Formats: sequence, structure tokens, C-alpha cells
Amino acid sequence: MTRPRKDPRRKPHKNELVVVSGASSGIGAATVQALAAMGYHVLAGVRTDSEADAVRADGIEPVTLDITVPEHIEALARRIADDPERRALRVLVNNAAIEINAPVEVLPLSLWREQFEVNLFGHIAVIQGLLPFLRRSRGRIVNISSVGGVAALPVFGAYAGTKFALEAASDSLRREVASHGVQVVVVQPGGVRTEMAARSGDISLELAAGMNAEHQRLYGDLINATVSSNTAFLERALPAATAGARIARVATTSRPRTRYTLGTDAAFIIPLARFLPDRLMDGILAMSHRSRNPKPVPTPVPESAGSPS
Repeated sequence: MTRPRKDPRRKPHKNELVVVSGASSGIGAATVQALAAMGYHVLAGVRTDSEADAVRADGIEPVTLDITVPEHIEALARRIADDPERRALRVLVNNAAIEINAPVEVLPLSLWREQFEVNLFGHIAVIQGLLPFLRRSRGRIVNISSVGGVAALPVFGAYAGTKFALEAASDSLRREVASHGVQVVVVQPGGVRTEMAARSGDISLELAAGMNAEHQRLYGDLINATVSSNTAFLERALPAATAGARIARVATTSRPRTRYTLGTDAAFIIPLARFLPDRLMDGILAMSHRSRNPKPVPTPVPESAGSPS
């Protein structure tokens, strides 16, 4: 068997730790694998024993980490503090996320709160718990945002809201800790082929099935077109393995930028959102999400059953 040739520019990092949340699948799992291949010892945040068994490998140590559970974050901090080899924490990659999309009017407040708990407050809690270690190592925080953190598509209000907030928190944090030697980098993926992205359309259609007749009339076609357009786009979107490899490079490059886009859609949409007038951007996004072959929205329940609230 021919062994892979070693890259002479790549230095071993056996004496450094990296934490990646949301590491059980998709972008997180791919990032973990890429960082482990570079020689880092990766603490891969997962939520179940079966997920732990799936990701465990040479250089990859699964740790139980639901970022909304303070005890999990405290246990992770103890694991780093008590590392038997006294390895420093070099990078924290905040990747965990959930995505539940529906129009602002009909998405239940409980689902708004759930997304903010995971996509924003959970990351802040992890940062607060691990920042002392990163300050000691003059390490790096990589926050995985989204194209939705700059341009909010219709139906994506809650998810985009969490990412807009993460973008703002990252800017503030970067300016707070720069003098401490800690770097803060934001990665803004566009469409990436992941299980979460694939499930989000089905969840939207399930929520649409629970809308009352009036909400169905107002939003049914919009949900239909948005889900169909996104489903079609994901067929040619960036593979998770490619996204993970790029995030690993961002996490370890010597002189990182403050922001990176992933995918041609993010590279195209984000500059437009920053410089075009809102009304013009509205028209561009509306055109980009029209669908020629829409998925049928499930038949709504009778109006007397009410709508989600």
C-alpha cells in the first residue's frame, strides 16, 4: 500500500487541543476529520453515545456536549484543564446549530427561542467557559455563521436572526479580546449538503401543514417555492467534506481574515446584501427563489384547529 506523501509545510500539532461543537455530522464532522488529519487532538462535541461511537477515531475524542446544558460545558472545561498531557487549547470551532424555517407570523415562539438557545446563547456559554484557556494559549475562536447572517431570506427569519446576532457578537468579541492575543474569525457558509439542510425543507412543510386556512392562503405558495428552490440548490451545493476542509484551514492559518465565505452563493450574495439598496436586494432574492417544479404543501388542517402560536 502506498502511504500518502507528507506535506513538508505541515507541522505536527500533537500537543494542542481543538474543540468542535456539533461534530456528529455534516460540516462539524468534516471539520473534525480535517483537523485530526492535521495532527490536532480534537474534542468532538456530540450528544449521544451512538454519535460518539460514529466519530471516534485516531485523534478524535468524542465528548458529550449539548451546548444548552451548563453541566456539559463545565465538564468540557474540566477535561481541558485536566488534560493528562497538559495540551493547550488552540482553537474553538462553534458549529452546533438547528434550523427551523417558517414565516415570522406562524413560527411558534417556542421554536424561535429554541433556535436562539442553540445558535446563539449556547455558543456564548461555550465561549465564556473556554475563553480563559484560549487566552492562555493565544488561541482562536471560529464562529460558523451563514449567508443568512447577512441576507435574510423569506421564511428564514428565526434562523437568520440567530446568525445576524452571532455576527454582531463575534464583532464585539473580536474587539474585546484582540489585545489578549485571542483571534475571532467568522465563517459564512452558503448552501452546503448536510443532513440539517436536507431536513429543514421537510420541517417547513410539516409546519405548513399545521397552518390555518388564512395562513395557508397568505404563505402557502411562498413556503412551497422557497422549499423547492432550496432543495434543488442543495443538489449542486458545496459538499460537507469540502466545507470542513476549508474551515480547518481557516482555523489554523497563521494570519486569518476576520471573515470567510464558503461557496459561490455566499460569495455572490453577501457583497450584494452589503452594498445594494434593500428594495433591489428584495427583488434579486425573490427571483432566485422562484421554483419551476414546486413541492406540494401538505393539505392544511381546518381553520377551526387554529395555527401554531
